[in-house]
Amino acid sequence: MDISKQYDDQAFFEQYSQMTRSREGLSGAGEWSQLAPMFPSLAGKKVLDLGCGYGWHCKYAADHGAAEVLGLDSSEKMIRQARLQNSADAIRYEVQGLEEYSYPSQEWDCVISNLVLHYIADLDSVFHCIHRTLKPGGVFLMNIEHPVFTAGVNQDWVRDQEGNPLYWPVDGYFMPGPRHTSFLGCDVVKEHHTLTQILMGLIEAGFTLERVEEACPPKEMMGLPGMTDELRRPMMLLVKASA
Repeated sequence: MDISKQYDDQAFFEQYSQMTRSREGLSGAGEWSQLAPMFPSLAGKKVLDLGCGYGWHCKYAADHGAAEVLGLDSSEKMIRQARLQNSADAIRYEVQGLEEYSYPSQEWDCVISNLVLHYIADLDSVFHCIHRTLKPGGVFLMNIEHPVFTAGVNQDWVRDQEGNPLYWPVDGYFMPGPRHTSFLGCDVVKEHHTLTQILMGLIEAGFTLERVEEACPPKEMMGLPGMTDELRRPMMLLVKASA
């Protein structure tokens, strides 16, 4: 299913709206404590958010002095919610997929992509487009599902008879391509990429890697259901790269 259609499905969207990160914003995202320090100074800068969702990162950029912010998402429901919850004079939202955007040359100081690139088959083309649209010295901040997570069998634990997670199975790691999984009760197709593909793809596109981190939930979130199991395998990969 096309991912925009998936997120625009009413039942799916209602489930998504109940997630902690949807209700609480950046403070409810387990990776935020690691991603926030990666942001460069945004005062007076132009920021592009690819797959902006509810617009939390757009609002963060505007609140930190960005002169212009463009949030793109292929889901009409996401953009509608972003305009309701995270509007600001500096922010413009558009319904547009990141593979459809024109990426004008040297247009943006900072490009953000949070939890969307694991839906993209051709990462190399997107990386080259992002590098082209950044000004010299501009920053690309990326959060993508970790290859260990996307290579997980059905992206779920093997569980005992009581439903307790025993271990996280990984298979077909070196075979990139679509992975069918269940997310919020719906069938979803994601794209698996190896760590080599992701990091070398950035380098070959012309980026310099500034920081690479595997998301680890902060101590204050350890009381949430299932959060301690997030220490048993990485779920997200955070990268800061400069053009």
